Amino acid sequence: MRIYHAAAIATSALALTACMTTTSGSASGETKAEPKATASKAAAKPAGLTAKQAAAKLAKATGVTDLGTVTDNTATCSNKALGKKAHANDCTQLITTDTVSIYEFEKPATAAHWVKEMKTRGDWRQVNRFALAWTARGQDMTSDERRAELVKALEKATANEP
Repeated sequence: MRIYHAAAIATSALALTACMTTTSGSASGETKAEPKATASKAAAKPAGLTAKQAAAKLAKATGVTDLGTVTDNTATCSNKALGKKAHANDCTQLITTDTVSIYEFEKPATAAHWVKEMKTRGDWRQVNRFALAWTARGQDMTSDERRAELVKALEKATANEP
């Protein structure tokens, strides 16, 4: 069941990324090339906390050693990680744990878009340029209290980011 659930989330994330990468095109789905400035901007690494670092900080802030098995699933939400042309709506990093999935984006607006679109598939919450999701690997067992604690801890960890 967990494998199916994780595969469904990965497929949904890829579909969302694919939908967001279409800038314009014909009815057949062809896309036009974006200006190089947009592509290089999408490849830029944001300053500050990474999703992997956030996982470690959230564990420490909530009094545990770690959040469970840590897996880098960036390829499920990033064209660049798949070896394709980078897009401004790519995630920068996706770390999935047994407790929560942490999506890192370049901009808060991109995180907000992902949360809005993916919320129909489960519990998604935005914190600055991050999105926290409880939709994979039995994460539904994470209590509402723990989820709120994780959100608050990430808000505190990103408070000084631009």
